[in-house]
Amino acid sequence: MGYEEVKKTWQEKKIKDENDLKIALSNFQILFAYNSNKIENPKTTYHDTREIFENGRLENYSGDLRTIFEIQNQKDCFQFLIGKIIEREPLNQNLIKEIHRLLMKGCYDQTRYDKGERPGTYKVHDYVVGDEIGILPEEVPDEIQNLCDQVNEYSGENILTVASFFHLNFEAIHPFADGNGRVGRTLLNSYLMTHDYPPTIIYGEDKEAYYMALAIFDKTEKIDGFISFLKEETVKTWTKKAVLPSLEAVEKKAGKTKKKIPDMEPRM
Repeated sequence: MGYEEVKKTWQEKKIKDENDLKIALSNFQILFAYNSNKIENPKTTYHDTREIFENGRLENYSGDLRTIFEIQNQKDCFQFLIGKIIEREPLNQNLIKEIHRLLMKGCYDQTRYDKGERPGTYKVHDYVVGDEIGILPEEVPDEIQNLCDQVNEYSGENILTVASFFHLNFEAIHPFADGNGRVGRTLLNSYLMTHDYPPTIIYGEDKEAYYMALAIFDKTEKIDGFISFLKEETVKTWTKKAVLPSLEAVEKKAGKTKKKIPDMEPRM
């Protein structure tokens, strides 16, 4: 199955309301949260992510609190975005800052707080990102507004290209003191689903390829490589008729079915 077939299958679901979308994303939300967090935080586990999403708690947890906050925040953000996607809310600064607040609440360290940084607000200081510092803090609001305007004014059919354009430029702007990757991947999927395109999981195992695609854009401003990468990840997400693996099986790298999956479900 190729990307166009995945897109067609998604659109044939004819999602009309929040319940339809929740059903379509019933397994996706956990796998997306796990992988998006895993890219940034290697302490993230599938076991903990699934327990929090399904049961709202963990037993006998001995890890750091930030990891738990990050997982719970993904769950809260997903619930917030469901209505926004169904309403087809366009990208805007208030939406972006609220997604950041939800994803990063309780996750800023004391150093950032001492510098005046807060979840839900743009950065007030420069931060080195790889070999780059990103744009100056005072330039962020105008740059984000311009980016949103460019994307929202588009009325053609190349939605995946526009989604890629937004994500790459958002990450280049790097508007927040922390959490830009998580926010960017969430916005990417929000835009795709708002336009009836299938969302994607950028897998933790593909982190290096993801970073390479971002770096190529930073150096050349060419987006073809990222579009190809995104298509591959989307096909990988949806073509395997996999269910959520059992908590034990994940640790052993063995798939184990827990419930029947209608149509297509995301791949672990």
